[in-house]
Amino acid sequence: MPLTVKMRKGINKDHLTFLDAGRAAEDAGAAAVALHARTASEYYSGHADWNAIGELKQAVTSIPVLGNGDIWSADDAARMMAETGCDGVVVGRGCLGRPWLFGELADALGPSTEELRPRVDATLQFVAQAFRRHAELLVEFFEDEDRGCKDVRKHVAWYFKGYPVGGELRSALARASSLAEIDELLGTLGDAPYPGIGAEGQRGRAGSPKRTALPEGWLDSREVDDGIGDMMRGAEIENSGG
Repeated sequence: MPLTVKMRKGINKDHLTFLDAGRAAEDAGAAAVALHARTASEYYSGHADWNAIGELKQAVTSIPVLGNGDIWSADDAARMMAETGCDGVVVGRGCLGRPWLFGELADALGPSTEELRPRVDATLQFVAQAFRRHAELLVEFFEDEDRGCKDVRKHVAWYFKGYPVGGELRSALARASSLAEIDELLGTLGDAPYPGIGAEGQRGRAGSPKRTALPEGWLDSREVDDGIGDMMRGAEIENSGG
């Protein structure tokens, strides 16, 4: 079974490990490597360092290198690939509330597509229907209507980002516990055109940089001694909790 490896640039700006990690994955037979172009300490703050993706592409030559970080649209994906030379992209937060982004990526980056086809006409009604379908699929997945409707609540803000949907309705959708209730609330919506930049840009987690906690002595040596090796193996035990 093909194994792919996803990594960050390193712990922080003083401990960058992505080039060594990429080469190690390549030498070990990984099918592809992906780089989220932030350090662990940066978390989701600031902007992804796409230059690092280009560096990894230069260092890893026999397997595909995929880029990750700040892909909010198909245009972003095409620009990342043009600027870094990476072979493809990995989408994270960019698809929150926009599951049709993958269709736009397929249109933009597919081998038979010479031009970017018109993006989805994401009117308010289109988005409402997508939100409702998302809720329905969650209900099917959990085989529990209450649980599925509760799980979709966290997606309300992402789906309706930038659209003229009042706070009272958003709040009601975030409390809905049945598909019938969601249908009733969505039925009160009119329609509105795609709001452009108001619906684009960062989604999901962002926040500030954070201090990365490491095991004691982790940075003392590049070699893994018996103690650290035992600790790492212990973390893989199913019932270890870690």
